Amino acid sequence: MLIYKILRAPEWAAMQADGHTDGAPVDLRDGFIHLSTGPQLAGTLDRHFAGEEDLTLLACDAEALAGDLRWEEARGGQLFPHLFRSLRLSDVVWTRPARDAGQLPR
Repeated sequence: MLIYKILRAPEWAAMQADGHTDGAPVDLRDGFIHLSTGPQLAGTLDRHFAGEEDLTLLACDAEALAGDLRWEEARGGQLFPHLFRSLRLSDVVWTRPARDAGQLPR
């Protein structure tokens, strides 16, 4: 199963340069990296990135992250994937502009 992280351009550039990220300010504040499933992605984009451009969508394999991934109740009682370590470039299966999120393979 693929799960997703959305990064702003400076966050994505820093991840590419460093080889990993501890996430966006909200991730740093909460102590884990917020991720979304495919069905949750539109709500995440609307709620946290409305009106923003130049966003990158990163796809990761949930099974490969399983040891550091927790599924926790969040928005509307849904279980969201939360990563309790840095997200590494090697964790990323593919990237694309986040505006293409509506065309995701399931």
